[in-house]
Amino acid sequence: MKNIPQRTCIGCRQKKDKTSLIRIVCNKQGEISIDKSEKKQGRGAYICNNKDCLEKAIKSKGIERSFKRKIDEEVYNNLRGVIIE
Repeated sequence: MKNIPQRTCIGCRQKKDKTSLIRIVCNKQGEISIDKSEKKQGRGAYICNNKDCLEKAIKSKGIERSFKRKIDEEVYNNLRGVIIE
C-alpha cells in the first residue's frame, strides 16, 4: 500500500492527507499564489478546503506566520474564491 503524505492545516492545525488540502506557495520573488498542480517552486503552506479553516488562518495570522511576511487582502480574496465548502 502506498504511503500518503500528511500535512498540517494552518487553520485548524489538524493533520490530513496532502491530497485533500489546498497548497499556497510563496516563491523567491515573494509572490503568493495558489498551487493547484502542487509542483510550483517555493515555500508551501496547506489549508483545508473549508471556509472556517480559512477564516481561522486569517484571524490567527497563520498564513503570515508560515511565510514570515505581510499578506495582501487580494491573496485572501483569491483563496475565498477557490475554497468550495
